[in-house]
Amino acid sequence: MHAPRLRFAPSPSGYLHIGGARTALFCWLLARKHGGSFLLRIEDSNAEKSSMESVQAILDGLRWLGIDWDEGPEAGGPYAPYFQSERRAIYRTYVEQLLAGGGAYKCTCSPEELTAKREAAKAAGKRPGYDRTCRDKADADHADGAPYVIRLKTPRDGETVVDDMIRGRVVFRNVEFSDPVIVRTNGDPLYNFVVVVDDVLMKISHVFRGDDHLANTPKQIHIYDALGFAPPRFAHVPLILGSDKKRLSKRHGATNVMAYDDEGYLPEAMVNFLARIGWAHGDMEVFTRDELLEAFSVAGIGKSAGVWNAEKLTWLNSTWITNMDSAELGRRIAPRIAAAGLPAQADVALTARRIDTLKERAKTLQELVVNGRFYWADADDVVYDEKARKKFLKGATRPQLEAALVALTALGEWSEETLEGALAGVAEGLELTLGKVAQPLRVAVTGTKVSPGIHETLDALGREKTLARVAAAVAIAKAAEEAAQ
Repeated sequence: MHAPRLRFAPSPSGYLHIGGARTALFCWLLARKHGGSFLLRIEDSNAEKSSMESVQAILDGLRWLGIDWDEGPEAGGPYAPYFQSERRAIYRTYVEQLLAGGGAYKCTCSPEELTAKREAAKAAGKRPGYDRTCRDKADADHADGAPYVIRLKTPRDGETVVDDMIRGRVVFRNVEFSDPVIVRTNGDPLYNFVVVVDDVLMKISHVFRGDDHLANTPKQIHIYDALGFAPPRFAHVPLILGSDKKRLSKRHGATNVMAYDDEGYLPEAMVNFLARIGWAHGDMEVFTRDELLEAFSVAGIGKSAGVWNAEKLTWLNSTWITNMDSAELGRRIAPRIAAAGLPAQADVALTARRIDTLKERAKTLQELVVNGRFYWADADDVVYDEKARKKFLKGATRPQLEAALVALTALGEWSEETLEGALAGVAEGLELTLGKVAQPLRVAVTGTKVSPGIHETLDALGREKTLARVAAAVAIAKAAEEAAQ
């Protein structure tokens, strides 16, 4: 594939949808792999359905995924997307060109007349398309001042063939098409027309999009032909379905890309996951971005719909978390720690050490924050699980806690090895198993019955927080004992 030019052209009527994100990713991968260009074009020609909030949501989603784009209008500076709303004069030029050359015509048929024509066609058992009443009329034959749309003259017979890079040869009979409207009565050009003009002027060589757009492709080919331009190569990517094999929607989970950022998914994991929906490279599942660029090809895209698998996404995310450098994970979760109202973690090495103890059990970044709260909080800030507190911080466990506090306070070096020796000595001195000492201690420092290994937990928590929390737990156990008497 010689230096292709591809584009992603979303409509700004909402957030960046999962399906759109995958299409953008496929286009980006092909452009970057083959040394081509990837353009971003905001299709906001329909002002009623467009908003700048949606534009921003789309930009945020692409940037989160690490999908960058090339070129852009001079007025917007480098890397600004193209906006169709800023190109109306360009579209008008090509409309006038079609009218002058006989490739398009004005149609003054009223909505009521069009409805009557459709109903008559249905009654006669014919396809309810426009009957081309105005196709061969001269402008002089139209009533002065009558509102009109502009229609494209399409071929009445023969076939239009789409040589799709994924689906293969798809043939459409031209008799199935009527002359489509390309400009509304208010002068606004319609989607199929402006898309073609934009793709021509932006020198787009390959158009990748969802296969729900396949029905538009022969209509667009007719416009290319009328304007005298060769169409690009088309590839229609099968849609993403939910686990019930129905079109992906909110009932299958979040469809907004940025919702997964909120939930604590890594963009690397999401890119990996999106790439694997409907595309395969042997049995390989986990891909870095560089590996995707090396392996990705159109040949690997299947003809069948991909299926959204939330469990697989979570597995991929946990795998990425486990394999990621802990210092980098610390940087990633810093804003989440702050958002939880917890102190900033100034010691990068200590934060990484703590994440080392957590990350193999974490499915999301948010879990790293929640499960590690006992690390991030101040020494006197412990949120106890009520059942765990009542069971393990009481008179019966007070001797273990007091003995552990004495042994830990006396430690010179604070490390996993010295902590292991100290707690083993406590257990031996009290003639208890290590578990009988470790579990009350775990609740004392973390607030819960579940944490990483007790020695690595205390080592990562540090001397100051450990001693303060064990002392507080001794006081809680003493108070519980007195209350029970």
